Amino acid sequence: MAYHSGSYTGGYAPSAPPVPDSHGSPQQHQPYPPPNYYYGAQSSYGSHGHSGFPPGTHPEVIRSFQMVDKDRSGFIDESELQQALSSGYQRFSLRTIRLLMFLFKNPNDSLRIGPKEFAALWSCLGQWRAIFERFDRDRSGKIDATELRDALYSLGYAIPPSVLQVLISRYDGGSGRKVELNFDSFVECGMIVKGLTEKFKEKDPRYTGSAMLTYDTFMSMIIPFLVS
Repeated sequence: MAYHSGSYTGGYAPSAPPVPDSHGSPQQHQPYPPPNYYYGAQSSYGSHGHSGFPPGTHPEVIRSFQMVDKDRSGFIDESELQQALSSGYQRFSLRTIRLLMFLFKNPNDSLRIGPKEFAALWSCLGQWRAIFERFDRDRSGKIDATELRDALYSLGYAIPPSVLQVLISRYDGGSGRKVELNFDSFVECGMIVKGLTEKFKEKDPRYTGSAMLTYDTFMSMIIPFLVS
């Protein structure tokens, strides 16, 4: 996205891939991925009536949350979230955990997440894990820059090459060697793109791909993704 006198113009919006409808038929191109595209449908089984969790939440999700919510407050912090996700996915870095906390935080508690947010986060990671494995064609547990580009495109983000290069440079360590990302790094990259796109969408209600932003608004949007 280019910045011009307080406005952004994004070429990615019109080129986002079509998202299949419930019958598997492609829909028309949309400027952004549709709401809740990444969260997936809730399981049709699981615990019913457990306080705070959506109906049909998988029992494993509930168990993972309860395992780390030792004070039974109904909320977990970043270290507890890291521990809970390790039981079902892998051990994520605190940098990735803080991004997830920021994007899925409870509206009434910016430092913790509750059952509803945890269930949505878990489901989102399930969708992203499936995408990661789809593009990890050699089953190495890692994807390269081209595979990252294709994976993000399949999620609805046709990011410019310059942006992709910035994302990849975060992991090259100055070695100059080919960069490959594990699932943790893939989630971090994806959440940065996803989060910034959602923040931008708030300023682009007509989905035009451009918006007017003040300097203060721009900084408040960007900084949380830089300091995670």
